[in-house]
Amino acid sequence: MNVALGGTFDPIHDGHRALFERAFELGDVTVGLTSDDLAPKTRNEDRYVRPFSERKTDLERELSRFADEFDREVEIRRLDEPTGIAATEEKFDVLIVSPETEAGAQRINELRAERGFDPLDIEVVEHVTAEDGDIISSTRIVNGEIDEHGNVTPERDGRAREQ
Repeated sequence: MNVALGGTFDPIHDGHRALFERAFELGDVTVGLTSDDLAPKTRNEDRYVRPFSERKTDLERELSRFADEFDREVEIRRLDEPTGIAATEEKFDVLIVSPETEAGAQRINELRAERGFDPLDIEVVEHVTAEDGDIISSTRIVNGEIDEHGNVTPERDGRAREQ
């Protein structure tokens, strides 16, 4: 199976790792990584997002471990549109999403239908919660509330807003 998922992945955390694990369980994986132009448009909160090249380097390192463990192929592609490659390329079978991006997955299937492609199976991976019971998110990590594993970090100030 050809599995797709996408995101900004800045920083990578255990919620992302749950998405990656499910993707690699199912097949070879293509990850769409938001471009520098798209990344700020996909944020619910205005915050600094590191450059594409830095995020890609971290993502390559993370995904290579999963690819080795599951003996799968992996590719990272730049996303310039929110619906990404899954809407425009027929080869994909499954789309991995989190609960808040499930509606976007439905839109991707609508676009695929317009192109005459088969719909994608949509796999929703539930959020991973932090030790305080709220979800692990990159924004919470950047703000210094938690670390990548969901441990509460009251001593941290978070990431400085870089320009």
